[in-house]
This record gives sequence, structure tokens and C-alpha cells, in this order.
Amino acid sequence: MGGTIGREAHMGEYVARAEIDVEAPRRTVWRVLTSNGAHPEIMFGAEVVSDWRLGSRIVWRGEWQGQSFEDHGRVIELEDLQEPWRIVLTHFSPLSGLPDEPENYHTLRFELDEIPGGTRITLDQDNNPTREAAEHSRANWAKMLEGVKVVAERPSV
Repeated sequence: MGGTIGREAHMGEYVARAEIDVEAPRRTVWRVLTSNGAHPEIMFGAEVVSDWRLGSRIVWRGEWQGQSFEDHGRVIELEDLQEPWRIVLTHFSPLSGLPDEPENYHTLRFELDEIPGGTRITLDQDNNPTREAAEHSRANWAKMLEGVKVVAERPSV
């Protein structure tokens, strides 16, 4: 496994970065990040559908502030040779009000680093047109990572 799919450069220069430390092994965190179905704690409870392979489509379906949405993107980079540690996705949300064109997509880069007692998740999202937009995105992704933390730290049944 492992590899990259090329993509066009994006317009927005501001990157939103969110980080969180999770008291769970990297493999557990990876499983939570790359599992299908819905967790109420993650992405507003959106259902995620993908086969998580390089080049595969990914869809997030759910409801936000009373409006249904179906965001989509692709897996464009996957590094899981021995231990899974990085996945990069494109992401487009019709709720943005922008046309579904490559220049309106974000790239989401998740990196999982082993730290004492668990895993640090770093998420970068590019293509934010302003510093304010980047901060807004950072806050949303920080919430999403909080959800990943809750799910990953939950004792398995």
C-alpha cells in the first residue's frame, strides 16, 4: 500500500491545523478515522462511506443545522506500509455554496504520531481563502478530532 495521486494547486493559501492527543494506540485511532458508518461524536454524526483505498471515493452523509448534506472527496494519499500513519483526502461540501469544481475542494491531511501513552493526531486543511475562514475550519476540525478521541478512548466491548 501507500502512494499519492497528483492534484491541482488550490487557490486559498491559509491552512487550518487542528491537533489532539488520544490515549489509544495508533492502530485504534486509524480504525476510528477510516471506518464506515456513523458515530454521533464525529462529523455531526455523518455516515461515512468508502473502501479506504488509494483513489477511492469517500462520502460523508448527514444533517447539519436541519439541512441534509452529502460531502464527498477522494483518498489521494495513503501511508500504511507497516503501521498506518498518514491519510490524505480531498473534501468538498455543497453547503459551502460554491460550485463542485477542483479549486473549491479542500485537502485534509491526517497524520498519526506515536507519543508516550498514545497517539497525536494532526489534521491540516488547505484552501481557506482568509485567516478567518481558516480559524472557522480549525474550530470545526478540532471538534471532529474531539469526537475521534472520545470514540478511540472508549473501552472496547
